[in-house]
Amino acid sequence: MEKNEVIVENGVCHKDTVNGGHDVWSCENGGSSSSSDHLVVMVHGILGSAADWKFGAEQFVKMLPDKVYVHCSERNGATLTLDGVDVMAQRLAAEVLEVIEHKPELRKISFVAHSVGGLVARCAIGMLYQQPKGNNEDSRGTIGGLEAMNFVTVATPHLGSRGNKQVVPFLFGFTAVEKVASLVIHWIFRRTGRHLFLTDDDEGKPPLLKRMVDDNSEYRYLSALRAFKRRVAYSNVGYDHIVGWRTSCIRRMSELPKWEDSLNEKYPHIVYEEHCEAREPDETALEDDQNSDKIEEELVTGLSRVSWEKVDVSFHSSRLRFAAHSVIQVKDHYMHAEGADVIQHMIDHFLL
Repeated sequence: MEKNEVIVENGVCHKDTVNGGHDVWSCENGGSSSSSDHLVVMVHGILGSAADWKFGAEQFVKMLPDKVYVHCSERNGATLTLDGVDVMAQRLAAEVLEVIEHKPELRKISFVAHSVGGLVARCAIGMLYQQPKGNNEDSRGTIGGLEAMNFVTVATPHLGSRGNKQVVPFLFGFTAVEKVASLVIHWIFRRTGRHLFLTDDDEGKPPLLKRMVDDNSEYRYLSALRAFKRRVAYSNVGYDHIVGWRTSCIRRMSELPKWEDSLNEKYPHIVYEEHCEAREPDETALEDDQNSDKIEEELVTGLSRVSWEKVDVSFHSSRLRFAAHSVIQVKDHYMHAEGADVIQHMIDHFLL
């Protein structure tokens, strides 16, 4: 496909953009996307590409015609995902600003991010955050000048990759191997690996993931997250040996819910839903939780200062259950089609 060449498939337009991203929007209004004022930025995970969100992007514009303009980011494709969460976030932030500049009709913005892409998106919104004008304490800031709507993560390691029976596919969740991996992970995933294992020490600063749960002199990460009208974390309850349940759902071990098979025919793989209200830190809360180390507790506490919708997913009866990390995203439409109900759930609850 030529750069900027538009391909039309069943009322859905596709265009590769000059910055390496991939735009998808509805063409039902005569081929014009001008009526779509809601930018949805989709962010892939490590070693991924814009194609990873092809199915999800197409479903969004089919179900929400002429309402959303989807941009699948690829500024951080393939091995560029090894450069570090913050470096990727800088690229993503610049990419988003370029899209906004070229589409002045945009008024709202949402993010849908998979795996490490969720951390990149969280970091990027801190860079894109603009404080509200005036002294109205109740008003929210904006993201790139746009009203922030949905911030959705899918199997994202919010608490990092230490423990939680997950690291990368070939470790299969063995704790002993994970301890060794924490020492050599920078050889495999370079700077991104250090961020995931919280072993980074840039100029004596705390680990990046720890800095990202609050506002600081550099970026207002927490304010940016709070600016969104809703925050959602989709998580695999099992069989995801890349990103474990606890880190993706932002819960302590003692807070993990008991779940049963779904009885909802429309969403057969959604096994538990919970709305968690924002709560201020309680220094005495769950101090005896032996499964949570100090820094992980700080991450849980910090991220819990904003409300979250938590959606737990299970593919335990699927023949591809060991590929749950990809199925939950429908990374490949043919191989991972069982995860389509998760995308449908995402769209049905999307705030426009």
